[in-house]
Amino acid sequence: MTKELIQPPYLKAGDTVAIVAPSGILKNREREVQQAKDLLKSWGLHAVVGKHVFSTSNHFAGTDAQRCEDLQNAMDDPKISAIWCARGGYGTVRILDNLDYTEFKKHPKWLIGYSDITALHNQLHNAGFESLHALLCVSLTKDLSEVKHAIDTFKSALFGNPIEYTLEGSDYNRVGEVAGQLVGGNLTILHTMLGSNESIDTSGKILFIEEIGEYKYHIDRMLQSLKRAGYFENLKGLIVGDISKLRKNTTLWGTSIEQLIIDAVAEYNFPVAFNMPAGHEKDNRALVLGRDIKLSVKKENSKISFKP
Repeated sequence: MTKELIQPPYLKAGDTVAIVAPSGILKNREREVQQAKDLLKSWGLHAVVGKHVFSTSNHFAGTDAQRCEDLQNAMDDPKISAIWCARGGYGTVRILDNLDYTEFKKHPKWLIGYSDITALHNQLHNAGFESLHALLCVSLTKDLSEVKHAIDTFKSALFGNPIEYTLEGSDYNRVGEVAGQLVGGNLTILHTMLGSNESIDTSGKILFIEEIGEYKYHIDRMLQSLKRAGYFENLKGLIVGDISKLRKNTTLWGTSIEQLIIDAVAEYNFPVAFNMPAGHEKDNRALVLGRDIKLSVKKENSKISFKP
């Protein structure tokens, strides 16, 4: 039996959201952070920006200690209702072991982000909390209509409105109907967490994956690693999000990315749904990680509905 996770309180007008940067540097990204503040204000929310969000330390938004301090302060503050990560990139894994969940457990709050933030989603999952796989502050474009679906579904998830998705069909879809707890995120980060406290138990759960900027053989290698670690043994279902900006190797892989994924899980019989609009594209729809979902996969379409 999978454990039901603690759901942080949904947001309401007057609540405060902290913007922090646990990963990559935010060089020349002041516009997006200001847009994020304006967006939250338009929803009746207050925004506070972490002290070190625009700090710089080589690749990162400040030193490990500075990034950890901002995130820890937001986790500890009972007046903060949600923590929105400004960007991904790389760096969250470097601060995971220094985070203290003592105060967070007394006042749970939504952690929002995707990509490198998958490391935090895994940590929260194993600590027993739901979290929100959704756009980052830097996902906001000058013309917000370009990211309308991402924003609308993010708001719905944050304020507790129902979420249901109908996905485009695919000939590669493996049909079936299942229910289970949703886990996952960026494939590279899931792979990075193997063998650590942030590796997740996928037994009886539904796994979501997305990726950007990888060679096909890298994706296969990571899937084979997850397989060897037992991630697919008792998995209920697999949802494949955007696999963006694939790199071309001099030695061609020889099949589509969809076929590569189907081949990697060929010995299992769980349903596989392609075309989930979530990941490193503008249409990056919100997913409540740790929430029970129903997944119905057909060739012509797939449906995902989240338990209220």
